[in-house]
This record gives sequence, C-alpha cells and structure tokens, in this order.
Amino acid sequence: KYLVALLLSLALLPAWAQQPQFAVRNLPLPKELAYYDNQFSGLYIAKNQLFLMSESRLQDKAEAKLYTVQLADLDRQLADTTYTLPYQKLPIENLARLRAKMAAAGQSYEGLEALVIDQDVVYFSVETATPSTNCYLLKGRLQAAAVVLDTTFLLPVAKPLAPGGAHIYNAGFEALALTNKHLVAFFEYNYFPGQNYAYEFDRAPLRRASAPRQVALDKVPFRITDLTATGKQHFTAINFFFKGDGDDAVYRTPATDTTSSRLIGGPGGYHSYCRLLDVTRTGNGFTCKPLWEFPLAYWGYNWEGIAAYKQGYFIINDKYTPSRPYQTKLLYLQKTR
Repeated sequence: KYLVALLLSLALLPAWAQQPQFAVRNLPLPKELAYYDNQFSGLYIAKNQLFLMSESRLQDKAEAKLYTVQLADLDRQLADTTYTLPYQKLPIENLARLRAKMAAAGQSYEGLEALVIDQDVVYFSVETATPSTNCYLLKGRLQAAAVVLDTTFLLPVAKPLAPGGAHIYNAGFEALALTNKHLVAFFEYNYFPGQNYAYEFDRAPLRRASAPRQVALDKVPFRITDLTATGKQHFTAINFFFKGDGDDAVYRTPATDTTSSRLIGGPGGYHSYCRLLDVTRTGNGFTCKPLWEFPLAYWGYNWEGIAAYKQGYFIINDKYTPSRPYQTKLLYLQKTR
C-alpha cells in the first residue's frame, strides 16, 4: 500500500514540476556586438558557429550584416566569463537593391526578422510596415566574408488579416524553420478567432513564385518572436508579450481567456511577459504547449532570437530592455533538470 500511495503522490505533482528547468547564464559581448542598435532579431547555428542577425534597418541608415561566433569560443566563455569572444562580421550584399524592388511594388521594408541556413544557402524573412500587404522571403549564398543575396529572388508572402480585413499592427513572419523538404514561416500573431496557420514552402526548388500551403497551428496568445529546431518534428519558440498600449493592445488577450490574461495583467495593469513554447509537428498541423517561464527579471527584454544548443538555448534581445540605457543581452539557458 505504501508503493501505491507513493505512485499516487507522484501522479499528483503539479505540471510545472515535470517541465525542464534552466539556469540563466549571461554571456558578455564585445563592444561592437553589445551595441544596442545592432537590433539583433534572429539567431541560428550552422557550421559550428552561432549566427547573429541584425535587423538591418536600412531606412535608419543601419548596415546590413550578420555576425558569427564560433561555438568553441562560446563554450570557453561559459567556462571562463573573463574570456573575450572573438567574432566575424559578414556584410549582407544586395539588400538595398531588393528593398528598392519592394518599394516599387508599393511595400515598405522595415527589417530582417528571421534566418535559416541550409548548407551554403541562407533564407531571410523581411518584415514590412503594418499597412503593407506582403512580407518577403529572400535567399542568398553564404560566402567566407559575406552573404550575397540573389537579386532575382524576392518571394512575397501575404500577411494574414484580422476579421474585417485589418492588418495586425507591427506583425511579420518572425520565425522560420527547415524540415526535410520544406521551409516553414510562422507569423508573429497567432490569436485569430478562427484557425491559425503556419506557412509551408517546398524547398526543392523554392522559386520566387512559390505559393505556401497553410498548415494548422494551435491558437497562441501574445507574439511568436523566433523559433529553433530541437529534434525531429520538435521546435522551441519564444512567446513574448509587450505591455505597451495603443496599437500594441492588439496582442492583449480578452479577460475571458483567463489562462493567458493572468500571465500579463494584475492589479497594477499590464506587464511584459515571456516564456518558451514546445512546438510539435503532428500529422497535418503544429501543436503548442508551455515549456518554461522566464524569471521575472527577464520579462521586460524584447527577446527576438533563439538557437538550441546542448539541451539549452542561446537567447538574444533586439534592443529594448526594462530600462535605459538600451543594450544587447545574450543569454545561455543551461538545462538543470
């Protein structure tokens, strides 16, 4: 009977006790990488390197660029926090020419939001201004000292619309994922009243006139700001809420959604919030469930990039922090359970 009692008590443990836990490790960045106006908006691991993608806001006279850091150097810094990370800058060539093509089509470029790398091919997603009807996918070639974009490849991806046809404020395709045969784009806002979708493209070959298939996606509150592959058919996404009002209020959940609303509000009003989601491809769709909640001290950072590494994750913010001065912060979430 004692064994039965023990098994029953284990079965009644709260769900959070069965979720993975992580220790937050801060990784000091060299001055050039720590500069807040890099506005990093994506991370990716390939070729034994961590790629850090700048939003590359050309309209603000920013440089189009990636940075790379060797994984071996990141391992060394995790063991020795006094170690200064070496890095390489990779200019992104031809982005201005592609931006001009977007403008000619009546679309307003705002920045790069996600990247994935398939051997020497790099795919980027472009966010456009809220009134623009399309976002874009770009394709380039990874070379030793630069990424060279293909100026003949400019693939429009229509933004999903709210009921009544309104555009969702400040929303684009913030996450990309590669599967065996497909490139999948995830929209930032996935709280539409009907079915929500990810957008899947065939990669063999991906052409500038390719049309996506809609793949069912669970309804997700707040924002999906990036996503990383963690295994066969499994991904981890950043699920972030910014407390702002005005147009940002579209990301608030109604009081009737008590599970979500209690995460972002209280007696003092709304507050920023962030967690990780486990995203799984099952059959013909993607399911999403909570994985881990950021500690309170990290809710106010606008986390925009994630890359899975050694059962943990590298995480980076774009620019915005809970208080000024703004700064770039790179974390490693080290699994402890």
